[in-house]
Amino acid sequence: MIIIESHRGISAAEHRVEIVERKGTGHPDYICDAVMDAISVALSRAYLREFGQILHHNIDKSLLAAGRVEKTFGGGRVTRPMELVIGDRATFAAGGREIPVAEIAVEAARRWFRDNLRFVDPDEDVTFRLVLAPGSEELTDIFARPGEVKAANDTSAAVGYWPLSPTEQAVFSLERFLNSPSFKGRFPETGEDVKVMGLRKGTDLELTVAMPLIARFVGSEGEYFARKEAVLKEIGAFAETLAGFGRREVSLNALDEPGRGLGGVYLSLLGTSAEDADSGQVGRGNRVNGIIALGRPLGTEAAAGKNPVSHVGKIYNVLAHQLAREICEEIEGIREASVLLLSRIGTPIDQPRMAAAQLLLERGRQLGEVSGRAEEIIARGLAGIGAFCRKLAEGIYPVC
Repeated sequence: MIIIESHRGISAAEHRVEIVERKGTGHPDYICDAVMDAISVALSRAYLREFGQILHHNIDKSLLAAGRVEKTFGGGRVTRPMELVIGDRATFAAGGREIPVAEIAVEAARRWFRDNLRFVDPDEDVTFRLVLAPGSEELTDIFARPGEVKAANDTSAAVGYWPLSPTEQAVFSLERFLNSPSFKGRFPETGEDVKVMGLRKGTDLELTVAMPLIARFVGSEGEYFARKEAVLKEIGAFAETLAGFGRREVSLNALDEPGRGLGGVYLSLLGTSAEDADSGQVGRGNRVNGIIALGRPLGTEAAAGKNPVSHVGKIYNVLAHQLAREICEEIEGIREASVLLLSRIGTPIDQPRMAAAQLLLERGRQLGEVSGRAEEIIARGLAGIGAFCRKLAEGIYPVC
């Protein structure tokens, strides 16, 4: 069933207040989401190579337990590595053939750390503990049933929307800028653990950024604040390029206090607070569109690491955002769209129990002028869900 209805409220950008957050590459929660999804992609690839299809797995339970470091201006050392706990379910054997799940999972995790965190050595700075086990017979049997499109393994709901508001775009783009290769090339002393909190009041934008400076590059407290000032000016210059705002205010590492030595600066040895300050967990980070927008509808599923062919907690979350975007881009007269998808366990994923779109129309447009086309776009997306799932399995669509 597909239902198209009008949204009679106002857009996110029209509210007087808007709050948006993004957790960046080195944030412990982002690490958990990104690593677990990298493991799912690696396992999917191995299953396809060995069996010609993706088998049951859900690598969506994880904890990154913070380690311990000794640091000072100019350097430091790791005294206790971070520990990454990897769970939850996977297929270890099928048809008399075994898959080295543990080796695949750990190597995928190590590769992610090497590729994304410059100062983390995954062989020395991280230990890995696997708590993976085979799935239940009923859920595993979903993958043995005939047909290209699998049955949903859960009764679950998801929601997606488009377009992003200027505030949402600003928060997302600022983190991507601060973690870009070009920025790190110019400011190698900045770590990857970037968190951006955006607050819009009317047309005024306030951006609060947390980003550590790397101890090996900072020889003293005075040097820390000099480097911080240079970075803050760069953030301010970036904020001035953001369109659609009046006054812009930026702050960096707001807890800092000169004169308190190491207690008054955000200094890091490895570039992530997981080294000694903050643990991480799957599902506590960004939604699948890369932000946490408090004024938007939010699903409760942790998409990262879930299997890409039957777990609607992943499939529907990503697909809902994609469908909302296609509706806005392909149909004139729609200012904003939200798409809701509801599954029923055991029903093929291309046959949701409910698919609905809520459309905020431009002045003068009527629902009847756009509803048929919107329904066609949703039906087209569901009909092509097999190809969509294959792209999910390849990691083409990010989930954090």
